[in-house]
Amino acid sequence: MSRLLLVGLDEAEVRDLRARLSTRIPVVSCPVLPRILLEAGELLVERPNAHEVYVPVSRVVFHGIFDDDLPLLTALALWGGPCLPLARGMMDARQRIPCLVRTLAVTRFGAMRRGYADRDSPVSPRAGETLVAKWGEWHCGENKELFSATRRAEVPTLIEPFVRGEATRIHVLGERAWQIRMAGETWLKSIHHAGAVVLPEGEADPALVEDARRIGAAFGLEMFAIDYMVEPDGTKHLLELNHIPNVTVFPVLREAYLDFVASWIEAG
Repeated sequence: MSRLLLVGLDEAEVRDLRARLSTRIPVVSCPVLPRILLEAGELLVERPNAHEVYVPVSRVVFHGIFDDDLPLLTALALWGGPCLPLARGMMDARQRIPCLVRTLAVTRFGAMRRGYADRDSPVSPRAGETLVAKWGEWHCGENKELFSATRRAEVPTLIEPFVRGEATRIHVLGERAWQIRMAGETWLKSIHHAGAVVLPEGEADPALVEDARRIGAAFGLEMFAIDYMVEPDGTKHLLELNHIPNVTVFPVLREAYLDFVASWIEAG
């Protein structure tokens, strides 16, 4: 029996996704990480609220970021079955620094020199220099700090120069792409700030869209977002790849996402 596994979708998204499907497909919906088994190439998932009752699934839609999701993403990649986004791409993008290294090998906008500080290592900016420390694996705008005096890393930390300019995101969904201008009251910019806006489809910077698509193709991802910083003189810098970009902040992206997922499910 063909059965769909949904991981990380909220109840409202599950409901609206079901309404878009023209045929009734058995669905196992898990808002948090499920327990799975992989046996002889068959993927099994534990039914919610049914301890150690496992059922086979043939397709997976994954949308969420969890503290300990890398093992599940790796297992889905090992399975190799239909997964949206591609499980191997999510696995390769999940950890901040390895993801950045893979991305820098592809982007046109990777001239920014990065540094690294191991646990308990001191980093001392040059006179008048401001640096950015990034740590952790959330890819969600958290765990970032400016510093211009010696800073001792408590955990392995990525170090970047602080660049002033416009923080922008290219959000790709299949053949479609949007540009989001992020906003914030401080140096930290986000799509969650009230001042963030999605440009009309078709008005995204062509150079950024082309770069983002090249990166997405390298990871095999059908949906993703790339954050860039654009300096006042137009110089562009890649910041990071988001393998699970938020799709609920902006209605236009939510509707496009649900339509895309429904089409993917029914095409299988």
